[in-house]
Amino acid sequence: QVQLVESGGGLVQPGGSLRLSCAASGSTSSFYAMGWYRQAPGKQREFVATISSGGNTNYADSVKGRFTISKDNAKNTVYLQMNSLKPEDTAVYYCKGYGAIREYWGQGTQVTVSS
Repeated sequence: QVQLVESGGGLVQPGGSLRLSCAASGSTSSFYAMGWYRQAPGKQREFVATISSGGNTNYADSVKGRFTISKDNAKNTVYLQMNSLKPEDTAVYYCKGYGAIREYWGQGTQVTVSS
């Protein structure tokens, strides 16, 4: 059984940084990519970034140049380094695993950007 657990969220001032982690456990060897999505209050969940099993990355235009997705295969963990945070980055951030048969989601971690 696959489990994705996010951590690292919190309250940060505009211009600050946070690093989110997503620890994967279970049968994750079939994952061909992992990613981050976010959902702000009253809005639909939106794509943030993905990283493929080969290390190729893709970002939403709204976070390009500010966010960096990376992974540690030995730890089965994906990270999202978020710099120059803005109030509009406030959301619940979800980790997603792209499996061969289905997709998996974590429970989310809250990120609040406010002064």
